[in-house]
Amino acid sequence: MLTRINPFSLSETSTERESLEASKVATKAAIHERSQELSQEIHQEQTDNYVLDAQGWCPQVQQLPSPNFGPRPVGMPVSLLVIHNISLPVGQYAHNYIADLFLNRLDCSADESFADLKGLQVSSHFLIRRTGEIQQFVSAFERAWHAGVSHFQGRDGCNDFSIGIELEGSDNAPFENEQYTSLVTLSQTLLRHFPIAHIAGHEEIAPGRKTDPGPYFDWLRYQKALGSWYWEAPTSP
Repeated sequence: MLTRINPFSLSETSTERESLEASKVATKAAIHERSQELSQEIHQEQTDNYVLDAQGWCPQVQQLPSPNFGPRPVGMPVSLLVIHNISLPVGQYAHNYIADLFLNRLDCSADESFADLKGLQVSSHFLIRRTGEIQQFVSAFERAWHAGVSHFQGRDGCNDFSIGIELEGSDNAPFENEQYTSLVTLSQTLLRHFPIAHIAGHEEIAPGRKTDPGPYFDWLRYQKALGSWYWEAPTSP
């Protein structure tokens, strides 16, 4: 609690002046601490308030519309959220090559590992960079090309009924705290807007072909952060 001090009610003895100065210092410190707390609360409130507009785009994140998408089957609800990882080149994060890939403008001569990506047309609804920054490439109402040949609980073609979230990373290193924070906030937003019944890794819907999000993705941390929403996920290593 902050208390307003009236200096005219205090006598001017040395001890009392010292007490007053100490009180002022303590008050300033308390004000600064509360200011920091309010800033954090405001930031948290802003990040907790992601929304989707009428076109399926999130105004709070960077929008980079990809040409690689199509319509979902008529009447098909979104019931699956798919978690991926991606880095280009693998394990390197200082470039914009992922966005370039999703926007069909990747210079495949920039790295020898890109040779197999020539002519590839893929996309994901969202990408979460190492800093926690979120980029959106496809409307959540549309069908992004992230899952490829896939199968989940007796259904083929997971792109038809899923939303894809790519985490910038690889199978060989942990993800950043900022990425988990953004992933949880974004997931909660999507769970409010769609009847999502399951969350799965790419490895689960394309076993033998894909391994992401990989052994370093902390499924238990993600599950606990989502709170009461219940789903089945693989156990972290």
